[in-house]
Formats: sequence, C-alpha cells, structure tokens
Amino acid sequence: MNDHPILTEHPWLIVTFTIAIVIMLLIDLGLFSKHSHEVSNKEAVTWSIVWISLSMLFSGLVYYYAGAAKFYEFQSAYWIEKALSVDNLFVFILVFKFFDVANKNKHKVLFYGIIGALVLRAIFIFSGAFLIELTYLNKILSYFGVAGFKYDINIIMTLFGLFLVYAGIKSWSAGDEDDDEDYNNTRGARLIRKFFNVSDKYDGDKFFTFENGKKLATPLLVVVAVIEFTDLLFAVDSIPAIFAISNDPFILYTSNIFAILGLRALFFLLDNFIHLFSKLTYGLAFILSFIGIKMIISPFYHIESIYSLLVIGGILLLSVLLSIMFPEPKE
Repeated sequence: MNDHPILTEHPWLIVTFTIAIVIMLLIDLGLFSKHSHEVSNKEAVTWSIVWISLSMLFSGLVYYYAGAAKFYEFQSAYWIEKALSVDNLFVFILVFKFFDVANKNKHKVLFYGIIGALVLRAIFIFSGAFLIELTYLNKILSYFGVAGFKYDINIIMTLFGLFLVYAGIKSWSAGDEDDDEDYNNTRGARLIRKFFNVSDKYDGDKFFTFENGKKLATPLLVVVAVIEFTDLLFAVDSIPAIFAISNDPFILYTSNIFAILGLRALFFLLDNFIHLFSKLTYGLAFILSFIGIKMIISPFYHIESIYSLLVIGGILLLSVLLSIMFPEPKE
C-alpha cells in the first residue's frame, strides 16, 4: 500500500550510508577503542559534534535526492530517537554505578552495546514495516470480500499509539524507580550467569579471565548483557514512536542508527552533567503521548512531519531550559 522510493530509486543514499557507518565504526574501534581509557569532556564534545554533523550532512543528502518531505521525516525520527535514547542513558549510568564499572571500561561496554543495537534495530524496523503493510484494516477486509471503510485504519499503528500514550503517562509518574533496581536480577545478568560461571572480580577490560585454571566470565560481560537487554526494552518505546513519523524503513533505520552512534559521546557528557537534565523525563513523557495520539488519529487527520519536528524540538528545548533554570542538586 505504501511504496518506499528511497530503497528503489536512490541507491547512492544506501551506499553512502553504509560506507559512512563502516568507516566511522572502524575509526572508532581502531583509534579510540584500541586501549580502554577514560573519556574526557573534550573528547566527548568533539565526538558529539562529529556525529551530529555527520547526521545533518546525511539528512542534507536525503533532502537533495528525495525531497523536503523525506528530509523532515529523517529529522523528526532522528531527534525522537536521540531524545528517547537520552532517557536510556540515564539507566546506563545507574547500571555502571551498580556494578562499579571503572570509567576507562565504560567506553568498551558502550561500543559493544551499540553494535548489538545496530542489529536489533534493523530487525525491529524492517519487520515492523512489513507487519504494518499487512495490517491495514481495509486490506484485511478486502481479502474476505468485505467493502472497506472510509478511513483506512491500521491495527498495528493504532495499538502502537495506545501503548505510547500509556508509556508517556507512566513515564511522567515513574519518578526514581530505577534507582532501587537490582540489576543483578535482570534478564541479561541471569542469562550470562546461566551459561557461564562469573568471577567476583574485574580483570581490566576483559570479558573472560582465568582463576585457579578455570575460565570465568568477568562482571564486565554481565554489564554488557544488562546494557543490551536495557536497550532492547527501550526499543519497545522508540521503534513504535518513529513509525508515527514515516513508513519508509530506510529513513527510519538511517535516522535511528545515526542517533544511536552518537550516544556514547553523549553518555560521558551526561554522566558529568546529569543534574542539568532533571526535567527531560517529563518532556520525553509528553513527546511519547503526543506521538501516540498522532498515530491514533492519523487515519482521520494527518499531522505533517514538519509540524511534528517543531513540536518535538520545542518540547526538548523547553525541557532543557527548565532543567537549567531549576536544576536539582548535584549528587
């Protein structure tokens, strides 16, 4: 029912995206992850600027090849994922604190977390796009020989919308529930302990070590698993949210990946200045509810991507300004 012209008419965008991501990952892995080190604020700022600039440059190529509508879709999906991922980073900070991970080892854990996210997001986005194509109500009714409705409602999108409204309301009142979480009992930690014997001590940045002649997993491997499962849970919110912006899997995946790849640098800034983003959670809750409502009403009233982008950008800016004006005490 919906075609995806970028995948068929603009192969150079696909080639450019693939080359850019591979080169940046190789540079990161080869130059900056070769030896575990503590990331300074200067390095974090530099890499944040690099990733955001690269994302904006690619969105310019989307505008040139595919037009303004796709450009607005990319920008909206990018900033939604970026914003929701910041909420994810808050939890990452708590995970590292819980497991007492050395600052110099956080970079390596986040790198492997991002590699896992590249694969999981591809599965979620492309399978989601496929399922959405199959669940338009009029298409289902026509299959059974029944005349369709005036409004073409999509079952999956409607369910996603209801879920996001619920998630937004729940997020608004969640408070500091994550602060008391026992991350040793999360699914990721239990999975590692099911298959490996885990040492009580770290061995630098190694995932495995030897003790008394026995090969053991280190707590750092447990941390990676917890981070991966945490990202998987957050994808349940973020992936449905971006489907409210576009049905083009290329736009959704590229914007998602560009947003995720800049998160490691953003994490180290956030880790030092978390008290300046205290109101962001409320802004994200509002964004989730707004996107959910947009998905529910989309068969009856379509909100253009440029207006969605303005709303999302305005809420994020207001949240950050209020956080700076009324900061919480730094712990």
